[in-house]
Amino acid sequence: MNNNIRALRTARGLSQEALGSALNVSRQTINAIEAGRYDPSLPLAFKLARFFALHIEDVFDDGEETLGS
Repeated sequence: MNNNIRALRTARGLSQEALGSALNVSRQTINAIEAGRYDPSLPLAFKLARFFALHIEDVFDDGEETLGS
């Protein structure tokens, strides 16, 4: 699943460690999500979106077209 976590994090001047700490996950988890090696659980995906004050769809993209398109 594609995401723009790295861009959102760096735009706010946060390290992976700081973002992980704010979300109660490890720096390695943030790194793996950013690198696309790990898709977060749904609760963590929502926490990430809320942290950046965005809709989950603005943070994650599954690469599929919208239904009905």
